[in-house]
Amino acid sequence: MKLRNICVAAVLSFSVIGCTLSSQNISLYDRLGGESGVDAIVYQLLVNISQDPRVFERFNGVDIEKFRAGFAQYICSVSGGDCEYQGDNMQQVHAGHDYTDTEFNAIVGNLIQAMEHEGVPTRTQNALLRRLAPSYKDVVYQ
Repeated sequence: MKLRNICVAAVLSFSVIGCTLSSQNISLYDRLGGESGVDAIVYQLLVNISQDPRVFERFNGVDIEKFRAGFAQYICSVSGGDCEYQGDNMQQVHAGHDYTDTEFNAIVGNLIQAMEHEGVPTRTQNALLRRLAPSYKDVVYQ
């Protein structure tokens, strides 16, 4: 009787470990929800920005549809999706705008809120933020 319970527990433990290991092989892009997930995150980011007095004026005159499509493609590219970012590099896009640390942090905060709104787990959020972090130097000039 005890041996049977041990065997069942071992099988269940192996199943849980197997599931955990296989979920680690899923790309960040897929963990974000693939194309529809990334599109929803970017849409919600734009909603958040439009309601944020710290940064919404920075988007006056910006082609929002171009921004939406470009940022979704950029996230797809950096998160291991099957797309290649076709836009200008981050330094070219942000040149001459003199973005501040405060504005950069506000946009990052809005992105985090968008991911939370879409139910993205914190670990996945952090993985995306790690991949986006190197672009800081191309956005905020010091």
